Amino acid sequence: MSNVLTHVKQKCEVRFSRCTAIELILHPKEADLGGFTVRRLLPTTRLRKVGPWVFFDHMGPANFPAGQGINVRPHPHIGIATVTYLFEGEILHRDSLGSLQSIRPGDINLMVAGRGIVHSERERPETTQADHTLHGLQLWLALPEDQEETAPAFLHYPGSEIPAVEVNGVPVRVMMGSAYGATSPVRVFSDTLYVEALLQPGQSLQLPDAEERALYLADGALKAQDTELTAHSMAVLSDMPGVTVTATQESRLAIIGGGHLQKRFIEWNFVSSRKERIEQAKKDWVAGKFPTVPGDEHEYIPLPDK
Repeated sequence: MSNVLTHVKQKCEVRFSRCTAIELILHPKEADLGGFTVRRLLPTTRLRKVGPWVFFDHMGPANFPAGQGINVRPHPHIGIATVTYLFEGEILHRDSLGSLQSIRPGDINLMVAGRGIVHSERERPETTQADHTLHGLQLWLALPEDQEETAPAFLHYPGSEIPAVEVNGVPVRVMMGSAYGATSPVRVFSDTLYVEALLQPGQSLQLPDAEERALYLADGALKAQDTELTAHSMAVLSDMPGVTVTATQESRLAIIGGGHLQKRFIEWNFVSSRKERIEQAKKDWVAGKFPTVPGDEHEYIPLPDK
């Protein structure tokens, strides 16, 4: 936790009073990528990570006319596992392991970068032939130090494999980790939590506990204890047990968290506990030492200038 968050906890302990449920509220930095809006919540100058989660993007909803769509050229990653989850639309994933997989709503796409992987994100011609919409989340999960250099891997979990439970009438999906008596089959590398819930106006949900956690309101409005949250805001929660949220509008929320993770350095698509490892990855990308993506070998994203 940041010094600010630690200070909040210390003040509560000194006063022997009950801490607030919400320690920090983040609002996204928005970027227009040519008709395609991305809202970035993590990392920010105020908070670098929540548990093992070091990156959180909300993409769309983007409405594309026929002939257009996302076209992310091959690019590299190290030290993380990327998690892609769609509310609407479809992405065609290719990577340097030879994986070729369409990601559809409800599926979880887990790409383990480890010591290095390259992938592209495009759309099938069948998708781009008609008007279409893309909407979803992309997250990065930092690997523990002893697994940062693990062999790259690709794991795809169809939506039918993700546990769905009902908690006091609220439909909940346990995407990663364990909550509400269910455990996801999605591979994790440390204590990790990722849950999705859909609330109707007036419904309440007690949030699962975790050492560090945050909730992101993808759509709608709700109250967490006495604090009102609006769409596209992320509330970083204290470790107070039994925190309950109540929807004031139809709401979709994501709950992320897990065990505390030591500091990570992030530059471009590279994440590591060591700065020198990132510098090596940059040199390797420029020198063409990363593997290519079968079926997508002719384009790539250059290393950005500082």
